[in-house]
Amino acid sequence: MERKVCVGAVVGAKGVRGEVKIKSFTATPGDVGAYGPVTTEDGRTFQVRVSSWAKDIVTAQLAGVADRNAAEALTGVRLYVDRAALPAAEDGSYYHADLIGLTARLTDGEVVGKVSAVFNFGAGDMLEVTRPGGATELIPFTGPAIAGVDVAAGTVTIAPLPGLFADDLSTAVEGEAE
Repeated sequence: MERKVCVGAVVGAKGVRGEVKIKSFTATPGDVGAYGPVTTEDGRTFQVRVSSWAKDIVTAQLAGVADRNAAEALTGVRLYVDRAALPAAEDGSYYHADLIGLTARLTDGEVVGKVSAVFNFGAGDMLEVTRPGGATELIPFTGPAIAGVDVAAGTVTIAPLPGLFADDLSTAVEGEAE
């Protein structure tokens, strides 16, 4: 099964001719329709014709959506494209879809779980790592906490900083009093 990446979500209708407002999750908001047709979680497919955007809200026409009622009915619907349709990520950048499913290891090689989700609450990305017993940990996706990412090998390496894990897998920082 092809992996899907969410490129936007319909947040409302605009006008009476079926245009929708889409919150874009793409680097350039107007690119929400640039990667081919979008699909919804329930399997519907739409061609997207972007007419304008301001900040991260795009005004667009979805093929087959002809009036305001049809546009309003799409509010809350998330729009996806195949991961393969997106350009390669720049060095040091990653698509969230590429991080989900990676095996999480400490710098000593110990496997601590799998990346189950990526969140951003405003202060930067956080990896949700599901531990073997089912518990989850949120790991900041930042230089100090992440020693490396190898998407091809399927791993993310985590620096075991003090306090990072609830069961304190972390080691004492060099020079810190014990």
